[in-house]
Amino acid sequence: MTDSIHFYEPRNGHRLPHDPFNAIVGPRPIGWISSVSAGGVPNLAPYSFFNAFNYTPPIIGFASIGYKDTLRNIEETGEFVWNLVTQPLAEAMNQTCAAVSPETNEFELAGLTPVASRLIGVPRVAESAVSFECRCTQVVQLQGLNGEKVDTWLVLGEVVAVHIAETMLKDGVYDTASAGHVLRGGGPADYFSINPEQLFRMGRPS
Repeated sequence: MTDSIHFYEPRNGHRLPHDPFNAIVGPRPIGWISSVSAGGVPNLAPYSFFNAFNYTPPIIGFASIGYKDTLRNIEETGEFVWNLVTQPLAEAMNQTCAAVSPETNEFELAGLTPVASRLIGVPRVAESAVSFECRCTQVVQLQGLNGEKVDTWLVLGEVVAVHIAETMLKDGVYDTASAGHVLRGGGPADYFSINPEQLFRMGRPS
């Protein structure tokens, strides 16, 4: 370990050109979330604070920094879909980042095809190789040490149905290394991908 350490307390600022927190906790899978408003308007948006939190039942979650259309839709309907972002879909995903009105259909904006889910009323992205149909289980507004609420909401949902393109299955096992996942980095425009060269295996101790 180097003797020279950059130390800071987040409440006092990081004193760097860009906040390192997102870069250190990364790269992260992207929560590409489709939802539908109570009035039937579809929405599609990526969230960089996303992950899986439980095996049985399978529970995933994402954080909405600010009360956005996706969060409002999920509170109205109780449903959402997570769609996998792979390298061929990176540009389309980036298009769905645009700050547009609630009436804008991001599927159309990004040239994507909505396709009906099996168990819920929210469409998934047809071009995505993996989709999770989810029903919302909790929405938690985060708070700081001082007990004050912050402008961020954690949305958790149980995966009730899974769609996987068979090309992603190798001898019945999901081939993460070859799937071309896109992950969010920490810089203003940093993304990463996974490929077979990065794969290594390590068995758990018995």
